[in-house]
Amino acid sequence: MELIILGSGTAMPLSYRASPSLALMVCGDLILLDMGPGTLRQLTKAGLNHERISRIFITHFHPDHTADLVHLFFATKNPTVFGRRSPFAIIGPIGTKEFIQRLEMAYPGWISLPPEIMEIQELDPDEMTPREYPNFKILIRPTNHTANSLAYRVESRKGKSLVYSGDTAFCEEIVELAKGSDLLILESSFPDGEEADGHLTPSQAGHLASSAGVKRLVLTHFYPECLRTDIAAQCRSTYRGELILGGDLLQIRI
Repeated sequence: MELIILGSGTAMPLSYRASPSLALMVCGDLILLDMGPGTLRQLTKAGLNHERISRIFITHFHPDHTADLVHLFFATKNPTVFGRRSPFAIIGPIGTKEFIQRLEMAYPGWISLPPEIMEIQELDPDEMTPREYPNFKILIRPTNHTANSLAYRVESRKGKSLVYSGDTAFCEEIVELAKGSDLLILESSFPDGEEADGHLTPSQAGHLASSAGVKRLVLTHFYPECLRTDIAAQCRSTYRGELILGGDLLQIRI
């Protein structure tokens, strides 16, 4: 598996950090985890064509994690794209179908795609068994952020694994999901001492990674308040494994 961090920022606009999105190549299959505003442009910077996307996994419905779905649907409606586009799927928490229906209502006729092109799947947070796809499988757990927020574990057929928290505060569900994973990607929104409900600080992220026994941790989703501090030092107070501070277009082999 190969990971490209398309956006390492948040809802706050920064010239050097786009909103959250990850691109993951698994045996030639291109999947996205979240699709914040500007994701399609970041894909072009990474040398990836949006027509290659086979599946998009959504952690929750906040705009900084979903806004470029509208752009993707509109681009796919273009006749030069639509005529050759392979089917793809949007996969997310309960409520994903209604969420996309409401987007289509806001842009009547402009972004609606037929089911033979775009499939929508909803995942029950209580689902404990893996969901199988051709080149990988997915496990999910609920997170401490919104009512239906999900964290994802992606496991390739060759046994490599990645866990992505999306937005969350500390919760045992992610500790459980991350155990034995090759790479854990956690949000780190605010610095220690400026904690916010539903989010992690660097030391909390480190504690979560240590509790899961993860040897390789990537921090991302930095608000400006966190970027003004020594993120690594705060995380090191609770974590001793390999630490990577995420940045836009950073590539990581798993």
